[in-house]
Amino acid sequence: MIAGVSSYSFEKALQAGEINIMEIPQKASDMGFLAIDFIDGHIERDAEPFIMAEKLKEKCRQAGLVISNYAVSGNFFRTPDYKDEVERLKQKVDIAVALGASNMRHDIAYGLPQGGKIRTFYDALPILSAGTREVSEYAAKKGIKTTSENHGFFMQDSTRLELFVSQVTCENYGLLIDIGNFACVDEDPVIAVSRLAPLAFHVHVKDFIIKKGGVSANIKEQGWFSTRGGNALRGTVLGHGNIPVEQCLRILKAAGYNGAVALEFEGIESALIAIEWGAKNLIKMLKEL
Repeated sequence: MIAGVSSYSFEKALQAGEINIMEIPQKASDMGFLAIDFIDGHIERDAEPFIMAEKLKEKCRQAGLVISNYAVSGNFFRTPDYKDEVERLKQKVDIAVALGASNMRHDIAYGLPQGGKIRTFYDALPILSAGTREVSEYAAKKGIKTTSENHGFFMQDSTRLELFVSQVTCENYGLLIDIGNFACVDEDPVIAVSRLAPLAFHVHVKDFIIKKGGVSANIKEQGWFSTRGGNALRGTVLGHGNIPVEQCLRILKAAGYNGAVALEFEGIESALIAIEWGAKNLIKMLKEL
């Protein structure tokens, strides 16, 4: 496995003017990363996303970085006809090709549509899996693997994701396993990763400080958010929190995963310092597996 980072980690630094998007690849390389992910918000904020993608591809080539993933939003319930979202995501695949990414992660849905006959996750499966299958079959023709990630509460549980992959029935489709995100639905990351490791096409790592039972009102706004079950999480430097990252990486290695492991940072600390410290901790973890 090789250490990577998501451009998402740099969002606070971008907003503060401490770095610009074109400087991120070299900064990531200087920190010791060998791979990088990009999010759609960092490429498609430009009026010409294909040109932006090609420019970033060249910056990554110069910095010696593999582009391991392009992460895009998605929701097959965005409109009444899921085919609309299929066509939109196919356009995202084309951007991933221009970027030179080997994988594209897209969301599936953030919840059930209001009204109608779709009342449970199981009712939604036929539509969601059909849309995902169509996107992945299109991407396969372009040489891009597709994945979905455990986030957004609705599609975050390991049991749901395992079932979902079985319904998509496309060899080009797998999972982006985010080790930290299972905590958002109060699921033990070790159990979840153990279940899903054979389905991993890509991996994210992040760390959280966890407070069981939530936090008091006076500190609720200080970087904390609630899990689905009412516990409290605050993002932090990788290695500083409660997520058993190294143990989960060992599980993934035992299952045969040998790709990039991309760091995501979303804490209250200085982004550039937190990413640098996280890089050192991640690289050390990977060396010691």
